[in-house]
Parts: sequence; C-alpha cells; structure tokens
Amino acid sequence: MAFKEFANYDAVGLAELVRKKDVSPKELLDEAIDRTTKTDPQINAVVVKHYDYAERQIAKGLPDGPFAGVPFLLKDLDPLEGTRTTSGATVLSEFVADHSGTLVQRFLDTGVTIFGKSASPEFGLMPTTESRLFGPTRNPWNLDHSSGGSSGGAGAAVAARILPMAHASDGGGSIRIPASASGVFGMKPTRARNPLGPDRGEGWGGFSVGHVLSISVRDSAVMMDAIHGPEPSSPYVAPPPLRPFSQEVGRDPGYLRISFTDRSPFGEAIDPEIAAAVRAIAQVLAGLGHRVEERAPTLPADPAAVMTTIVGGNTALTVRLLEQRFGRAMTADDLEHLTLVSARNSQKLAPVDYVAAQLAAFQISHTLATFFAGCDVFLSPTLCTPPVRIGEFNTMSDDLTHIAPLLRRYMPGTSMFNMSGQPAMSVPLAWNKAGLPLGMMFAAKFGEEGLLFRLAGQLEQVRSWRDKRPPVCA
Repeated sequence: MAFKEFANYDAVGLAELVRKKDVSPKELLDEAIDRTTKTDPQINAVVVKHYDYAERQIAKGLPDGPFAGVPFLLKDLDPLEGTRTTSGATVLSEFVADHSGTLVQRFLDTGVTIFGKSASPEFGLMPTTESRLFGPTRNPWNLDHSSGGSSGGAGAAVAARILPMAHASDGGGSIRIPASASGVFGMKPTRARNPLGPDRGEGWGGFSVGHVLSISVRDSAVMMDAIHGPEPSSPYVAPPPLRPFSQEVGRDPGYLRISFTDRSPFGEAIDPEIAAAVRAIAQVLAGLGHRVEERAPTLPADPAAVMTTIVGGNTALTVRLLEQRFGRAMTADDLEHLTLVSARNSQKLAPVDYVAAQLAAFQISHTLATFFAGCDVFLSPTLCTPPVRIGEFNTMSDDLTHIAPLLRRYMPGTSMFNMSGQPAMSVPLAWNKAGLPLGMMFAAKFGEEGLLFRLAGQLEQVRSWRDKRPPVCA
C-alpha cells in the first residue's frame, strides 16, 4: 500500500500502527525509501544507502521494542557492523565497519530498521554539513542555506519528513544547531546519559553525547528511555531519572524560574529577528505562569578557545590513527584542509595546554552551576544568526581565518553546555520573515532532562510546530 499518511505520524505513532498490524514494517520501509528517492536529490541528507540491511532486519524478525518497524537513519559517524561508515572523509569513503557501537546496538534493540546513514561534515567538526566527500546538505526550508551540523543530514531528513526521527550527536551543539536550522526538536542529554563505547569511554573530553532529532517531543523521550544507561566501559554515569522520560511529556512542569537573554554569551547584539523571537517566547512563558527574568551568566573563559584545544587534540589523534592504519602520512587527497590544520596546530601545543583547556572548561561548568542556583531553566537563542548559506564555511580554503569569527557570530552559546555536561534542547518555536526556522535553546541543571521534557511538552501544546512543513517536503 502507498502510505500517504506517513508524514502525519511521529515515530511512536508509526510503531503503534505496526503493533496494531495496520501497516507492516516492510510497508513503512518502502515508504521511507520512496520518500528518500523523491526528496533526497534536492537536499542530499541520506549519503549512505543500505536498504538491503533494513530488509534483512525485517526478514530476520525485529525485536519487540518501542519503535519496532520504524525506519531510522544513523549519523555517518557511528559504526554499524557490515555497513559503509565514512565519517564524511575521503580516506574512509569505502570503509565497512566490522562491529556496531553500543549506542547503535541499543537503537537496533528498539526495533528500528536502519536503512542508511545521514550526512555529517568530516568527523563532525563543523556546524554545517558540507563535506568534500558528499557535497553540501541543503536546508529544506531554503536550499541556499545549510541545515546545520554536524547532524545536518539528520536535521534535513526529519524536517523534510523522509522519516520522523533520526540519530544525532552533539559535541559542541551538533544536535541543537541542526534542530534550530531545520525546524525540528533536539535534546542534548546530560553527559554520560547515553553510551559511547566500546571504542571510547567519552568523546571530545566528555563534551560529546548521542541521541536523536525528532518531530515530536515524545519520540525523543521514548527513545531516551530505551537507550540510556551505562555500559561496562563507562568512566562515569549520569544521575538516574526520577521516572521514565516518556512520563514527563504531558506532565505539568509546575512553576519554573526561567532566566533568559537575547544576546550572545559575549554580551554582543545578535540578529534582531532572533532577539525579538527570544523575547516573544519569554512572554509566552510568563503567560504560562512561569517566573521569567532577564539574566545571563558571565563566563570566566572563552568557550571557543577551549573547544579549539580539546577538539584539536582529539582530531590530531584521529589523524594519527588513520596514518597508522594506512601506513602513510595523511595528505590533502585524504582529508579536508581544516582537519589537517586542526591536527597540525594541536601537535604544536604542549600537554599542559590541553590540561589548561580542561581547567577552563571546569571553570565554565562551575560558573554555570552557580548561575543555575538562581533558576531552573535558562532560555537563549540556539543560533545567533539565521542558518548560514551554503559555502560560508569553506573547510578546503587555504585561508581558514574566516571560520573563527563566523563561529563566534553563529553559534556562540551551545558549547558551554557541552563543557558543563548539562542537558539542553533546541525547540522550533519561531521562523523569520524569510521563512527560516529559529530554534530556542533551553538548558537545565545537570541530570534534569525530565524538567526539560515537561517544559517542551507544554510548549508543544501551546506553540505546536508539527504542522509546519518546509517547501521541500516528502
């Protein structure tokens, strides 16, 4: 059957149809493949297609999980045994994973059918998705603009209704940035909420965590219920939730103390339409009975400098491991210029520089913990400019000096919550006059995703985004 109503359901809704036998997993998979075939040539979100893998999953029999039979995409960074996993890098264009990561296995255990990989910039390094290997992923709301990064393929695919939910990860904003740019919901969990092994205990010095992008709040909550928790190699664990996350959605958030700012963390003015949207949402929150005040933390260190050192060191290790694997030095034929420069610059630093960056991250975390003693939630813009145009970030340019100032203008406020490990979400609550999405970021204290899910559920009821569809839509 042609399932015309596919886009009207979130992932929980599709799974319910499968359980009732109103539709089969094969019919849902065929619909997702058809939507990919029709829509993806315009947005370039699904860069690795392994439909046969999903078909084998169905033939073998799917686990009786909360998303049994629901089509799903992995971000092209995490390994899925027997499938091509490139990390967006030319040198790995034909790499086939020999094992699956712990998080990937937990996704599989939910019953999803994984029919492909969504686009990522090379090694997830940029807030836009424009790898040399696959080319740019375009925003379904305006094809001249980026869908964000590094989970830009997931954001574009969900926004265009190829599927209702897809894997994403966030080391400096990479769930929240594409959620904002693509007009979907994205929750960055608390540090160590979801597993990262078995190949690593933590990512980017503890900054990185994996989860999903979704159309609905409940999809995100139900998936977190299914995948959270430590593994044998976990170096530390997140605080246990008070109740299942799925029970938080629709629950009264109560009276919240909400601080907000319509400026960047550096005190700089931002895009006026975004600033106005933040103030409008602050008024909505006040109208819902929350106590709202204009107040923002003053950071003791520059998050961008911390990210440069921590991410640079991790990138240098990635390059070293590739050189050991291939038995030769990596060149511009193998990796993008930005990756090579980041690794080389890191190699010039001393170990004490990395430790100093870790200390600066701790000082930022301490400042934020002190700030949140006076509020429950902090509202700020996810991005401080509208989604960037394709080509603004040129990672192959000989001159990379344009990147740091652009990062400072575009997404200065996301990485601080990677450093503190606090949960933070981007909620699609506004669009500018040009029709581009403007996500609002909400952060809470360490371990309090439940509070954010309650607030997100309330906002989903009063400012629903489910029926807003981009011009490029399956």
